[in-house]
Amino acid sequence: MYKLKCALTGILVGLLATPVLALDAKIALEDLPKLTQESQHLLASKRVYNYFTRSHYKRINPDDDFSVKVFDRYLRQLDFNKQFFLQSDVDNLKVHQKQFDDGLASGKLKFAFDIFVLNQQRRYERYQYALSLLDKEMDFNKAGDAYYYDREDALWAKDLNELNEFWRQRVKYDALNLKLTGKKWPEIQELLGKRYNAAIKRVSQGQSEDAFQLVMNSFARSIEAHTSYLSPRNADRFQMEMNLSLEGIGAVLSIEDDFTTIRSLVPGGPADRSEKLKPEDKIVGVAQEDKEFIDVIGWRLDDVVELIKGPKGTEVSLQILKGDSADNQLNEVRLIRDKIKLEDRKAISKVYNAPEGKNKDRKLGVIEIPSFYNNLTNDVKAELDKLKEEKVEAVIVDLRGNGGGSLPESIMLSGLFFESGPVVQVRNMTDRIDIHRDLDKSVHYSGPLVVLIDRYSASASEIFAAAMQDYGRAIIIGENSFGKGTVQQHKSLNKRFDLFDKPLGHIQYTFAKFYRINGGSTQHKGVQPDISFPSPIDPAEWGEAKAENALPWDKIKPATYDTFTSLSPMITKLDVDHQVRIKTNPEFAYLAEDIAEYNKTKDRKFETLVEAEKVKRRDENQAKRLKRANERLKRLGKEAVKTVDDLPEELSELDPLLDETANITYDYANLIQK
Repeated sequence: MYKLKCALTGILVGLLATPVLALDAKIALEDLPKLTQESQHLLASKRVYNYFTRSHYKRINPDDDFSVKVFDRYLRQLDFNKQFFLQSDVDNLKVHQKQFDDGLASGKLKFAFDIFVLNQQRRYERYQYALSLLDKEMDFNKAGDAYYYDREDALWAKDLNELNEFWRQRVKYDALNLKLTGKKWPEIQELLGKRYNAAIKRVSQGQSEDAFQLVMNSFARSIEAHTSYLSPRNADRFQMEMNLSLEGIGAVLSIEDDFTTIRSLVPGGPADRSEKLKPEDKIVGVAQEDKEFIDVIGWRLDDVVELIKGPKGTEVSLQILKGDSADNQLNEVRLIRDKIKLEDRKAISKVYNAPEGKNKDRKLGVIEIPSFYNNLTNDVKAELDKLKEEKVEAVIVDLRGNGGGSLPESIMLSGLFFESGPVVQVRNMTDRIDIHRDLDKSVHYSGPLVVLIDRYSASASEIFAAAMQDYGRAIIIGENSFGKGTVQQHKSLNKRFDLFDKPLGHIQYTFAKFYRINGGSTQHKGVQPDISFPSPIDPAEWGEAKAENALPWDKIKPATYDTFTSLSPMITKLDVDHQVRIKTNPEFAYLAEDIAEYNKTKDRKFETLVEAEKVKRRDENQAKRLKRANERLKRLGKEAVKTVDDLPEELSELDPLLDETANITYDYANLIQK
C-alpha cells in the first residue's frame, strides 16, 4: 500500500505543477467519497460464492489461478481501454491478485474497494487533465494526426506522457466532432468543459454498491458469459423490465466495459420501430428534446436508464456507435418515448404478394415472431388460421431479431408443424439429460414452411429453427444465428427467514445447456442456414462464440425421431437459383459493397483528427447513401430527392431480404407441387 500512495503522490505533484487551468474542475480531489465495504456485502458475497461454486453448470476450482483471472477481469472492468491506470499502478496492484478467491468466500473485500477508490482517483485526474487541454484552440489541420481509440489489446501506458498523448487525442476527437456540427471554439470549449466536469461529478457520486457490484460481476463473468450479479437497485429495475412496466424507448441495456450497450429491443417499442438501433450498439450520449447531448461513457447503468426513460410522448435523442460497424462515426437517433405494452410483443401475420414478375398475385403468409412470450403458440395458431383463409401457398416464420424467451413456448410452437416427437434436449449440471417433447398429435399447418433467421436470433429461436431443420420440416434461410445454447436461473440472495433486513441483490447463473435432437449443441455454432444470405459478420467473430468464458460447443447422443422427406436435393436446386438471382439484384450488390467496406476497415483502430479528411469521408458516405436512395426511388417509379433529409418514409419499409426469401419460397412451393 505504501507503493500505491507513492505512485499516487507522484501523479498529484505532476498535476499541481501544471499552469492554472482555463477550465477548472468544480470538485476537488479530496472531495471524492471514501468508499468502504458495507455490512450487507459480507453476507451477499458469501451467498454469491456458494451459489456459483455449488450450483453452476460450469464447475470451477476457486484457487489462486482463478483468483488471478478475477483480478484481471476486475481491472478490465475498471479500465477496459487502459485509459486511467498506468503500468506502475497495475504492477503495484498485483499484490492483491491472489486474494480474490479467499476474499469472495469470506466476504472480506476491503482490498477490492481500495482498488476501486484508486481507479476513481485516476479518473478524476484524467478528466482534470482533459479540462486543461481546452486552454487554447486546437489545430485540426495537422497531417497524420489520429485518435487511436481502441486500446483494449494495447499495453498499459508506461508513463504519464504516454497516457497524456491518448487523452490529447480523445479530447481533440470530441472537439472535432462538435466542430463538424457547426460549433465555434468558445462553444466547443464550454460544452466539453461541462462534459468533463459532469464526468468528475459522476466520479464524486460513486457508491459502495458500485464497487461491490463490479467485484461480484468480475467473479461472475470469470466463470461464464451469462452469469451475473444485480445490485438491489438494478434487481428492482430488472423486475420492472420483465413486467414491461416502464415508459421509455423499449430497450434492454447493460454495461459492457465503459459503454452502455443495447442487449435487446422490446418488439414494437420505439427503439425497435425506429429500425435504427440493434443489439450491440453502444449509447455514448443522451439528449432531452432539443438540448445538448450529455456524454454517458463511464456512467453507471441506472443513471443512463434514468436519462433515457421518461413520460410517453416526450422526445429523447441518442448518440450511437454501431456495434456491427468498423466505422467509429457517431450516429444520432431521435425517439419518442412510449408506454411499453405486452401487446407490442405479439406475433403478427401478413399476406405477402409479389409486386411484379412471374410470381405476381401469388400469396405467401409471413408470421413475424418478436419473442417467445407466454401464449405465443395460441397467437400463432390464430395467425395461421387467418393465413389459411387467405389460401396462402406457403408460410414464412420470421425470427429475425428474436432473442428468445420461453422454452415451453418454443416446444409447443414446434408442435404446430408436425405430429409429435422430441424438440430439444437439456443437460443439467449433474449430466442428467431431459428430452422435451411435443405430445400433441395435431398438426396446425402442414404446408411448405420457411424459417428466416439472422445473427440476432438466439436461444428459443434457435431451438425452434434447429428442430424444424433436424426434422426436415422447414428450409432455414438467412444468417448464422447467435449461438446461445445455455439456460439461466434468476434468484434473490435474500432468504425467507433472514433476520438481516437489508436487500442483498439477485444473481443470474447458468444451470443447464440446450442440445438439438440430432445431438449437437446450439452453443457457439448456433443454427447454420440451409440457404445463407451474404453477411459482413463471420459467425466465429460474432455472438456467443465471441463471448469470453462462454461454454464450449459439444455433442450428446441424438434423440430418437423420424424425419420428413430429405430436403437436401430441393435445397441444392433452390440455392443455385438464389445465387443466380442475387447476381443481378441491386440490393444484394449494395450488400456486397458494404461487406467489402466492412472487411477493409474492421481492423482499423483509429480515427483521423484532420478536419478535411473527416469531412471528406462524411460527404462521401452521405453521397453514397443519397445515390442508393435515388436508385431505389427510380425503381419504385418515384422522383429523386436532393438530400438525405428528404428521403420518403416508404424507403424505410423496403425489406430486400424478405423479398428474396419470398422468391426462394415461391420456388420451393413450385418444387413441392411438381
